[in-house]
Amino acid sequence: MIKTILQTTLVFIALLFIGNVYGQAVQIELGPDEIGLNETFTIKVTLSNDKIKSYDQFPEIPSFQKQGISQSSSMNLINGQMSSSNSIIQYYKPTRKGEYTLPSFDVLINGNAYSSAGKTIKVGDETSSSSSRVQDPFADFFGRSPVEEPEYVELEDDAFFSLSVDKEDVYVGEGFNLSLAFYMSEANQAPFRFYEPGRQLDEILKKVKPNNVWEENYNITNIEPEQVTINGKRWTRYKVFEATFYPFSDGEIEIPRISWEMIKYRVAKNPTFFGANRQEDFKTFYSSAKTIKVNPLPPHPLKNEVSVGEYQLRENIKDIEVETGQGFDYNLGISGVGNINAIQPPRRISQANINTYDPNVRQQINRGYGRVSGIKEFNYYITINEAGEIDLADYFEWIYFDPSREVYDTLRPQAKINVVGESKVNQALSNQRLGGLYDRIDIEDNRFLNEQYKYYFTTAINLLLLAAVILLAVLIIRKK
Repeated sequence: MIKTILQTTLVFIALLFIGNVYGQAVQIELGPDEIGLNETFTIKVTLSNDKIKSYDQFPEIPSFQKQGISQSSSMNLINGQMSSSNSIIQYYKPTRKGEYTLPSFDVLINGNAYSSAGKTIKVGDETSSSSSRVQDPFADFFGRSPVEEPEYVELEDDAFFSLSVDKEDVYVGEGFNLSLAFYMSEANQAPFRFYEPGRQLDEILKKVKPNNVWEENYNITNIEPEQVTINGKRWTRYKVFEATFYPFSDGEIEIPRISWEMIKYRVAKNPTFFGANRQEDFKTFYSSAKTIKVNPLPPHPLKNEVSVGEYQLRENIKDIEVETGQGFDYNLGISGVGNINAIQPPRRISQANINTYDPNVRQQINRGYGRVSGIKEFNYYITINEAGEIDLADYFEWIYFDPSREVYDTLRPQAKINVVGESKVNQALSNQRLGGLYDRIDIEDNRFLNEQYKYYFTTAINLLLLAAVILLAVLIIRKK
């Protein structure tokens, strides 16, 4: 008895497993082997007992044009058992007569790949009107006659693609903003969709990006709609690229005419509830070319070193009192609009009683609203050895070129330091390294000579003594 129950249970579990495997089967149906030039070929994918949540592109067929996609679903209740199916149909329109091969392909449904062996399709002459109609997948269910293939028309569009720059005349080091965007007016009725924007943009940037410039990219990752007004007319703008470029040398920057391809749908002249009411097509838009003139900076001894932009100086202290020899931190920042990354530290004017060290540097760059702005901070550690009032404007200066005013300007600190206490100048000097011979005192041997030189010295002394004895002996003999 127990054995019988166990066998029955195993059979029931197996049936459940088999039912689950086959309950969600996917079936791929291909259209007929032969069609007329005015007929439509289809690929139909049916998923049983589950919804079609996602699917990828259907394959391309040589000399066929995709016309649209329709979906359908059905549900049956038989003897208390419910089953359902969901279908998706891709329509293809032949463009000329001949024999064509639909190669084997995979299609992703709900993230899983399903295969079809493909087939050969023969396209013949146009058939008569009674047989040249698209098969309506719902005709049998509703008892209707097949629906004629819709006629598609192209709507006039009110859209354009633009390459725009905010300046066409700049100085060396002065930034100009460049953006690429697709525009549609509020009155536009033609349906559009972006076509492989990443691939197109990679090709475009090879032509658009100038040589010999510093680039600040705005890193647009999502194409989002923006409402803008141009000459009193409202448009929806879709930016695909934006950057600010800073030229390193004078001359001209040529930006060529750029093409941008969009999917533009043709719509059914007499739309129906069933079937495809729009047809995929393409339209290419073109921007105008641009030329940016880059002028050299006016004469100045530091024109090859200064930053270009609109800047201000910020500091973290105005007045402070310190003791001689006591170190303190001083933060000086250059903020404004320009190439923040290229900002160099302020020039230090050498003075005897103030000591500074190379600063720690921190920067923040903001890219938005068509410009690059930010701040670069220099944090100094300073010691002062002589009492008195120190004006930091006498020790630091930062020179730049302002392109809007077309002048060189100098930014200086406003901070004043009140230094109190005894002079530390001598102490500072004693703490300084004397260098040269003095640096070797601690590492040299304190013996007068090493053993090798001692041997040579002893030998020389002995020879001198011997020579003296001989000389003395010669003098004594001569006197006798």
